[in-house]
Amino acid sequence: MGKTHVIGAVLAFVISAGVPASAQAATASRIHWGPVKSSAGHSGYAKADVWITDFSAETFTVQGRLYDRDTHRGHCAYTRARFHYVGGGTGWSRPRSTCSAKSSFRLTSDGEISRVDVKVCLYDLGLRRTFKCHVDAIKPEIIANWPQ
Repeated sequence: MGKTHVIGAVLAFVISAGVPASAQAATASRIHWGPVKSSAGHSGYAKADVWITDFSAETFTVQGRLYDRDTHRGHCAYTRARFHYVGGGTGWSRPRSTCSAKSSFRLTSDGEISRVDVKVCLYDLGLRRTFKCHVDAIKPEIIANWPQ
């Protein structure tokens, strides 16, 4: 083992030892879903790099970075989540949008969920409407066998 690997391992141990167990658990329960991209427009697309919490969480969180990859002025990136609640019914998060290259977002549920649909679109500022949308349906059974 090289000197840099030993130093890195010691540094990682020292950092993790100084973090409270609850903070470590919160970090460990985040799952990287990956990128969700809108359909390609005539000059670009919108993309969200998505992280989610465990489905057993009381409040489910979808968070990440939203990227505007459309070169047309007035076209922006847009994301929204639809939560399917354990007790029945659905609910939409508040939409998030950005016209900059990238922006952070955080969408939360109002309780335990059984599924979340993450929607990413291009947004036309002039017409005030979304277009070229794509939805990823995220379910616990999809991520159950993923390596942690």
